[in-house]
Amino acid sequence: MTSGNTRSGRRPGNSGTRAAILDAARLRFAAVGFDKASIRSIATAAGVDPALVHHYFGTKHELFAAALELPIDPQDILDRFAVIPVSELGETIIRTVVPIWDSDFGAPTIAAFRSLLGSEDPALARTFILDVVLKSIRPRVDSPPGTGARRAALAASQLAGLLVTRKILRLDPIASMTVEELAATVGPTLQRYFTGTLPLEP
Repeated sequence: MTSGNTRSGRRPGNSGTRAAILDAARLRFAAVGFDKASIRSIATAAGVDPALVHHYFGTKHELFAAALELPIDPQDILDRFAVIPVSELGETIIRTVVPIWDSDFGAPTIAAFRSLLGSEDPALARTFILDVVLKSIRPRVDSPPGTGARRAALAASQLAGLLVTRKILRLDPIASMTVEELAATVGPTLQRYFTGTLPLEP
């Protein structure tokens, strides 16, 4: 005689499972950061098999994007920056991210950013900035040694301000400038943060 109960600690594979995984992922990412939050630990918190997490979301980056309700996988963007010479990072980043903000992905991207800014718990926003956006850039701009994190954080503040003024406040002339105009004016500021002489102590 078999029991009508499902296996202990496991949920059936349905839409409720997907929501449970996302809830567990948000909590885990906020608690320990992106790097330390394993798929297995998230699956355990959601009461599912790790294979089911991969089935619904693929990679951990894709799960993170879904947890933050980002319309694209941020790793797709970061991979582009990994092969760019450090001396060209500033203008290239502007030429890459601004068209995304202005594209069909723009509205959900801005909505996700608003949600992160308005959250009562900024842990997910910090995780996104420190563990995802800045992680691959920090070591590339770490000159003199020990200044990479600060350089990357300064650049992130510039990008966040640009996003707010262009897409949320819609402040002209920034809101109406072309991508190339922004690359030519804001790009050098980013580049200065990355490679210029700054009053930074390692």
